[in-house]
Amino acid sequence: MTTVQGSSTLDRPTLLALYRKMQIIRQCEERLARSHQRGLIHGACHTYVGEEAIATGVFAHLRKEDVVFSTHRGHGHALAKGLHPKELIAELYGRETGCSQGRGGSMHLFKPEIGMMGTSGIVGPCILHACGGGYSFKIKKTDNVATACFGDGAVNNGAFHEGLNMASIWKLPVIFVVENNQFATEIPFSYSSGIPDVGRRAENYGIPGFELDGNDVLEIHRVAGEAIERARGGDGPTLIECKTYRTRVHAEGMSDFGYRTKEDVEEWKTRCPILRLRTHIVEEGTANADELNAIEEEVREIIEQSHQFAEASDYPLGETATTHVFSEAPPPTLPIVPPPGTRETSFVAATREALDHAMAENQHIFVMGEGVGVRGGNFMTTTGLFDKYGADRLCDTPICERGFIGLGCGAAATGARPVIDFMFIDFMNDAFGEVINQIAKMQYMSSGRLKMPILLRGCGGIGHSAATHHSGMYHSIYAQMPGLRVVMPSTPYDAKGLIAHALQSNDPVLFLEHRELMAIKGPVPEENYEIPFGQASVVREGTDVTVVAISLMVHHALKAAEQLATRGSSIEIIDPRTVSPLDTNTILRSVAKTGRVLIVDEAFGPCSVASEIAAQIADTGFDHLDAPIRRLTGAFTPTPYSPTLEKVIVPQVEDVVRAISNLLEE
Repeated sequence: MTTVQGSSTLDRPTLLALYRKMQIIRQCEERLARSHQRGLIHGACHTYVGEEAIATGVFAHLRKEDVVFSTHRGHGHALAKGLHPKELIAELYGRETGCSQGRGGSMHLFKPEIGMMGTSGIVGPCILHACGGGYSFKIKKTDNVATACFGDGAVNNGAFHEGLNMASIWKLPVIFVVENNQFATEIPFSYSSGIPDVGRRAENYGIPGFELDGNDVLEIHRVAGEAIERARGGDGPTLIECKTYRTRVHAEGMSDFGYRTKEDVEEWKTRCPILRLRTHIVEEGTANADELNAIEEEVREIIEQSHQFAEASDYPLGETATTHVFSEAPPPTLPIVPPPGTRETSFVAATREALDHAMAENQHIFVMGEGVGVRGGNFMTTTGLFDKYGADRLCDTPICERGFIGLGCGAAATGARPVIDFMFIDFMNDAFGEVINQIAKMQYMSSGRLKMPILLRGCGGIGHSAATHHSGMYHSIYAQMPGLRVVMPSTPYDAKGLIAHALQSNDPVLFLEHRELMAIKGPVPEENYEIPFGQASVVREGTDVTVVAISLMVHHALKAAEQLATRGSSIEIIDPRTVSPLDTNTILRSVAKTGRVLIVDEAFGPCSVASEIAAQIADTGFDHLDAPIRRLTGAFTPTPYSPTLEKVIVPQVEDVVRAISNLLEE
């Protein structure tokens, strides 16, 4: 860790450019503060007043193709990266001409065209996303750099540790910029941190760390320039702490002096980074006061015109509110799906074939997870691929699910195609916020300009006495989330075709493999093929009862149907294959034919996919029913260990037989 003070000597064009950029940020923020008072801003407004030197000094070295991931106080970051003030102001006014087309407001600013990859209202994710951007550049073999900007509050978040550790061990081209403005909302850093500084923490991760005066744009410019040059040269990340102060409230309209004093604020105003640079420029004779006044006046006119532009802009049309939840690119024309044929292979081998084919075709696909490298994955999902594609594309991770799943989000946003192997879905739940708040929302918040081609895969399901932390399914929870595809194959044939399609999708896909199915064998064509999402399979045709079964329950239903056939009953079995999107049309056609329906799902019943299927049938297919809709689900309980306990909480074949028999009698 290095503590540095003092100023660097820069040429006139650079100094004036820095001064102009800082003026743009300050004057734009002051305009927004006034607009908030007028009611033009409909939600929060987190200004960057007092901190302008940081983004200005760091971003002066970034190219358009370099990327920035930021946090809720991101106005200054967006402007420093090149966003025009009119797009920022329009965004906070909620207008369609805003950088996020009115979807983001103060905390969610997107302009991927200039490398501004998004700001987040959640503290910490930008650290992981920047790691993903860095990993993406590593896979693509470019010399671009990713920057994460975040406040002192984020350094007490797990994402900070996980992100810096990953960046260190993989030598990622990432610059971590800590804007230590002394308070996380209203909590002083002196209270929330066990040590008073951040930059020195870099030593724990084996990377360079600096503690800078955050109001000295010249020193920030010098240190950031050297850090970015190291990153471009393959020498890995740098942590830069800039000690500064926000001289306005946490968010406009909030109370300010319950946790700090007016005297402190006024004293920090005397350290204003813009005044400091102005004094330096004049005293060094680089420019005179009139020249700097002219810059200020030019900026004042830009901000006023930007305000007028934003206020005159239209609000987005209400009918656009649900667009860009998923990728809206026209789907590719897929070849006819081949018949299963006679070649037998296992469920896992089938998915591995599809993954191998995709990785050979697309150099930007990489797999990341615990043990996916030399070991070949906990369930042999990547066996043999490490030797073909190497350590960068078959990347073993630390045990940090939030970390590498968040990294996958940033990598997908920056043009890579990550396959994140979380092993068990119970483990992925540690990264629930990354999946739901970030991965599932990126396309929507960016108005479709960012794609999210990430495949999240792993197993779930009760069996093997794995107990409660290795037996979850949770597909019902994830299927509720807009922006996320949820895929649950039941056969090797479907598994290969569905994962092949997932590896071509621009949407995030949760590919959930039941543990009890991964070793089963079945007919699978050797050729590559895709099965589109949202197309259910009629696994068995029948006329008396429709059974909609999910994942392993398909096999239970087939065995039950065979038993009931000996009694003269004809059972039709529908496998949805994907629960989001859900193919209700195939289910409804079957119900119209049979008049009776049983839904079988291993997951517990309340608020489940089984409940949703029942509701869809009741809404649209009620007139076709000859009996009530029935559900057979797992017990509403965590998963126990003992085999005798485990067996009774999940439907067995005999339970399916009994449920169908009872339904036939109604």
